[in-house]
Amino acid sequence: MLTNQTLDIIRYDVYRNSNVGIYINTNDEFVFVPNGFAKTKAKKLSAYLKNNFIFTSIANTRLIGILMVVNNYGMLLPKTCLEEEIEYFKKNTDLNIHVLDSKYTALGNIIAVNDNGGIISPRISKQQIRCIQDSMGVEMIQIEIAGYHQVGAMISANAHGGIINPDANETDIQTISDILKVNIEQTTVNGGVKFVSSGMLINNKSVIVGQLTNGSEMITINRSFIR
Repeated sequence: MLTNQTLDIIRYDVYRNSNVGIYINTNDEFVFVPNGFAKTKAKKLSAYLKNNFIFTSIANTRLIGILMVVNNYGMLLPKTCLEEEIEYFKKNTDLNIHVLDSKYTALGNIIAVNDNGGIISPRISKQQIRCIQDSMGVEMIQIEIAGYHQVGAMISANAHGGIINPDANETDIQTISDILKVNIEQTTVNGGVKFVSSGMLINNKSVIVGQLTNGSEMITINRSFIR
């Protein structure tokens, strides 16, 4: 008889900081870590996430989590990304790489995506949505969450489940659950932080949360990602 299983959930910090989702990004194949990050720690992260690590930068910074959007089909990069960085991603991954020509460069804060669907800030132009959908291989909708247009900061999801800012209303939660095709639970991370993606790294194999994530948050996160 099949039984539900939860993903591995591990507490971690980066640069002695619990905002792990700001500096690092991941999908099932790769974990993207900043240049200069300790190789021993990169190996540990890739072991947790059950994938391979790649050292990189975006716009010559280490803010990979908030500047990149990635799933198992594609990758979105800001227009501030250097040409050599773009070529590096094209050479070292088989993802669809798209550079978004937008004044908004913290793409991870305004777009949330899994392998089923995605949500985009209403401030992204309608003309760009088709390119984003084609690159990421999923249908997307534009929506605000709890009055914020920074939807990527408000939700973190994979193909099994997701968590969302606790101020989101039930209508928005249902809409987002429908487009991502997963159950969505309300919670915080890192002891009360509502911008949940800042404190999480997630793929379809494992979940990493910031070191300050407390017991009640861990219980909700664990329940959210039953597969």
